[in-house]
Amino acid sequence: MADSLEALKQKIQHFVDERDWSQFHTPKNLSMAMMVEAAELLEHFQWDTPAESQQLSAEKREQVGHELADTLVYLIRIAQVLNIDLLEVANQKIALNAKKYPVEQARGSRAKYTEYE
Repeated sequence: MADSLEALKQKIQHFVDERDWSQFHTPKNLSMAMMVEAAELLEHFQWDTPAESQQLSAEKREQVGHELADTLVYLIRIAQVLNIDLLEVANQKIALNAKKYPVEQARGSRAKYTEYE
């Protein structure tokens, strides 16, 4: 069982290499696959009320977990193919968002940063 992002990346790479799937793993194909999995995640909540979406049965929680895992694996694989360090770019993006959404203006607001006065 992978217990870190680096270990998970290695496990995914090994899985792909064993099956000779790198030839199919273009950024386009992987992006499309990731979005299919994200859409499958949406299916689980499509007709739920907000409250229902927060109270999952054990079976539904497991199914949602599988869709999240599929989406995560494709995200990691895209980053591998493009040689993008997800932790680095996530930290950069959080720093950018902190500038766009200062606490004083964003706290408790759903407004987009372009709507701030």
